[in-house]
Amino acid sequence: MADCGGKAAASILRRSFPLSNRISLQISVGDLTKCSVDAIVNAANERMLGGGGVDGAVHRAAGPQLYEACRAVPEVRPGVRCPTGEARITPGFKLPARYVVHTVGPIYKNDNESAALLRASHLSSLDLAVKQGLTSVAFPAVSCGIYGYPVSRASHIAVKSCIDFGDEQGLNSPLRNIEFVLFSQDIYNAWVAAAEDLVHRSTRTSAENESRGRETSTSSGSASSEVDFDPRTRGEKEKCENADI
Repeated sequence: MADCGGKAAASILRRSFPLSNRISLQISVGDLTKCSVDAIVNAANERMLGGGGVDGAVHRAAGPQLYEACRAVPEVRPGVRCPTGEARITPGFKLPARYVVHTVGPIYKNDNESAALLRASHLSSLDLAVKQGLTSVAFPAVSCGIYGYPVSRASHIAVKSCIDFGDEQGLNSPLRNIEFVLFSQDIYNAWVAAAEDLVHRSTRTSAENESRGRETSTSSGSASSEVDFDPRTRGEKEKCENADI
C-alpha cells in the first residue's frame, strides 16, 4: 500500500480489490506527487513539457530536471514526443517515486473515438512499467481534467484496463500493486463504484469458468473410465488388431 499523502483523508477514503492472485488494485484520495511507489503516471500532453493540472504538479514536484529529461525524449513528429494513447518513461528526480510514466489521454469527443485511446493510455503505461521491472504504479484520473472525459465512463475504462492487463499477465508480471490516487471524493466514488462492479463481475466469471472446467474434466474422466474398463471395447480392439495382421 503506497503512502500518497493526505493521511487523514486516505485512511478513510481507501479501498482495495484483488485483480489476481498477485496483483491488487488500490483506490484512494491523496497527492499523487507524494506517492512512495516505483512509478507515478503523469497525465501529460503530447509535447511532454509540462502543463496544467496533474502535469504541472508533477513537474513542479520533480524539479527542473524532469523538464530537461522530457525535452530529451525524441519527437516522433514535430511537437509530439508521446502520441495520444502511448507512454514514455523518465526518472522521478525529486519525487518519492523512482520513475514517472508519462501518458497522453484523449481529449474527450465521444465514446466511439475516445474510449480506445483512453484504454490504450492505461495499457501502454502498465506495459512500460512491466518492461522496466516495476512492482508498483500509481495513476491519476487520466483525461478527467481539462480534457473533459466524463468521470463515470473514464473510471470504468481505467479499471477494466487494469483487470484485463492482470488477466493477460498472469503470474509473469512483476507488478504487485496498481493504485489510482484521486484528488476528490466525487472521483474516488466513481472509481470505487466501477471497481465494485467490474472486479466482482470478473471474479464471478472466473469462478464460473473454473467450475465448468472441473465439471468437464470430471465428465471426461468418467467417460474415459467407462471405455477403458468395458470388456466389449477391448474385445473389438483385439479383433481389429488381428484383422490388420
